[in-house]
Amino acid sequence: MFEVNIAVVLFASLIVMVVMGVHIAVALGMASALGVYLITGNFGVVERMLASTAYEALRDYVFAVIPLFMLMGEFIARSGAVTDVYKGINRGLRRIPGRLALATVLGNALFSLVTGVSIASAAAFSRISYPEMKRHGYRRTFALGTIAGSSCLGMLIPPSVLMIVWGILTEKSIGALFLAGVIPGLMVAGLFCLYILAVAILRPEVVGAGRASAAVAPAVAENPAPAVPSPADLLEAVDRFSLWTSTLGIVLVVVTVLGGIWFGFFTPTEGAGAGAFIALILGIVKGMRFREIIQCVLSVGRTSAPILILLVMASLYARTLAMTGVTNAIQDAFLGAGLTPAVILAIMVGIWFVLGMFIDSISIMLLTVIIFEPIAVAVGFDSIAFAVIGVLAIEAGLLTPPFGLLVFTVKSAIDDKDISIWSIFWSSTPYWVVLLLAVVLVAFFPAIATFLPKLMF
Repeated sequence: MFEVNIAVVLFASLIVMVVMGVHIAVALGMASALGVYLITGNFGVVERMLASTAYEALRDYVFAVIPLFMLMGEFIARSGAVTDVYKGINRGLRRIPGRLALATVLGNALFSLVTGVSIASAAAFSRISYPEMKRHGYRRTFALGTIAGSSCLGMLIPPSVLMIVWGILTEKSIGALFLAGVIPGLMVAGLFCLYILAVAILRPEVVGAGRASAAVAPAVAENPAPAVPSPADLLEAVDRFSLWTSTLGIVLVVVTVLGGIWFGFFTPTEGAGAGAFIALILGIVKGMRFREIIQCVLSVGRTSAPILILLVMASLYARTLAMTGVTNAIQDAFLGAGLTPAVILAIMVGIWFVLGMFIDSISIMLLTVIIFEPIAVAVGFDSIAFAVIGVLAIEAGLLTPPFGLLVFTVKSAIDDKDISIWSIFWSSTPYWVVLLLAVVLVAFFPAIATFLPKLMF
């Protein structure tokens, strides 16, 4: 009974601090310190436990994988390689309806291979693809919904920061988790493309169909001069050397990093280091200067340091929960309630959706995974498939109002006062539905996620 009371105090204090706006890392640390003190009654134990947790966490070799993968993505993003490839995809799809939206989905999938951060994808493509879609007459809310929705691919297609954090928290193979995200990621990207094609065929005015031809038809009738490239075609042009350099550079990074990890040539941390080095060479080839390289390093430092602090506090939080026995108590409560695995999963997904309205994806994972994952495995879910389900559900939560972070990222990146935040939420709803459908498919057909890991490991 004593442990149960401490667990209640632990959860209540954590929730109150988060609601009050205390940073999640500080809230986790303070709640954990309170829990340890209530159990032991000794501040010295609290200090020693915090020190040992921080030391053991930060000296772990696998923790370096996060800043290294982020550095790899930062080099490639700043080099302009993704923009070049996006323009190449755009021109390659020029005969397909809704090609700019399709190019945005495919570009986000490609960007996911080198960044693994959804918010970075949302910010980048708000600046890369939104001006193009706007210029071609796309309905602006549809264009922004496409950018926000397809940015979710950044946390599913490897190398994913969420997958790395999940692997660290649950002590699962990061390489296996990367593999598990490949087929679901391609499946989600394919469903996004099918939705865009359906809209382009059924409602062509949404994707600007007919506007360009209507505008130029009178001019052609009056002056049947030989065809020349339109200003739009000139703006879409991309230097062939730049396009091939960017494409081959990104392919080299992907093949080296993911192929090396999957085939066992090096660990995820070593692969991240190799990827960062190749991305640096690509950036130099593309014209990056020393000042820009330093800016990339500083940017990654500012972004990754809070994540590492979060992971340290999450480790302390997990230890405190283990001391109180709350994880076993929650597991016994779920199992003793007679709920079916499907109902238990639905409750977890619902909690993830609600949390996604208020806090970022990594914080959601730190708060819930150490509790949910043992319960899911106990009721019969495959641990790898459950990881994919969790990432999908958490990412879907980032599209839900009132505080969907991906939608707010897109809104802040475009700086367009005529577009309301709620119109972007509404336009991104179909992508949220696709993610929910993917959760259901992986839950009923776990082989979608487990096929490649079982093949390679």
